[in-house]
Amino acid sequence: MKPIFQYIIVETLKRQLKNKKQKLPSKQFEKEIINAKVEFTHLIRDSFFILLGVLSASFGLNGFLLPNSFIDGGVMGISLISTELTGIPLSILIVAINLPFLILGFSTISRQFALRSIIAIILLAVSVHFIPVPIITNDKLLIAVFGGFFLGLGIGLAIRGGSVIDGTEVLAVFISRKTSLTIGDVILIFNVLIFLVAAYIFTIEISLYAILTYLSASKIVDFVVSGIEEYVGVTIISDKNEEIRLAIVEKLGRGCTIYSGKRGYGKRGETLKQTEIVYTLITRLELAKLHTEIDKIDNDAFIVMHSIKDAKGGMIKKRPMK
Repeated sequence: MKPIFQYIIVETLKRQLKNKKQKLPSKQFEKEIINAKVEFTHLIRDSFFILLGVLSASFGLNGFLLPNSFIDGGVMGISLISTELTGIPLSILIVAINLPFLILGFSTISRQFALRSIIAIILLAVSVHFIPVPIITNDKLLIAVFGGFFLGLGIGLAIRGGSVIDGTEVLAVFISRKTSLTIGDVILIFNVLIFLVAAYIFTIEISLYAILTYLSASKIVDFVVSGIEEYVGVTIISDKNEEIRLAIVEKLGRGCTIYSGKRGYGKRGETLKQTEIVYTLITRLELAKLHTEIDKIDNDAFIVMHSIKDAKGGMIKKRPMK
């Protein structure tokens, strides 16, 4: 980290402690500085992902979908249909229709996630309204494929930054925790209804192209977030496993399982080192927060992630992220 940023972090932390009239031991103060550095670094990285995502989605909308009256699935699809029917600018509808889902995100995911998503969606609305983009093509197939590509790229990058620019997944997470439906089931039902409405209001051809746009976008989203599905199983191996366990329970509000194991790297005859392995299950929207908390404790922790179609029971559908 550059010295100027380090100086700002240290001085800000000192001022905060002074205002709270707290005096920390030197070791504790150093730990607070490390935590602040990690949070600052992750904030810059996540902001970069969100900004790129907003620009990509704006390009897909203004350059492909909007000029040719094409639609997509999810909340964005509802916004596009509403624009065609009412003539209300898409920039206004993006914020208005997403707002209830983001309010839901405060309790379903976390306050930080909801605030980031609100900022991302406002930025998307501003960029759609003010940034001019030339019409790229009039070929319907290219519009559906590449409009979905850039929109999906934007949504995926926003998720990588710990936010969303389409509230569909927030609704899906909420309903899945209240019912027996999986997140995938909710998203599928939601989008099928949108495509049926599009077929009824417009034409079957537009609805079919909308399905193609949605498939293109959804595949790109999965690719951008490393093929992660609805839930992610995370295995963490670290010498500071107890601190990581407490961070998962106290900071994320999630459960975890501890496995007793041995580090396998060693020559013949050497005694293998005992270790405890932390395993937890989270939604992909919570990955950014988990990485931040782990990096605060052990930047060299060995982390393995694998996609999980769905999960039932335990704490994952019971407690919102803190």
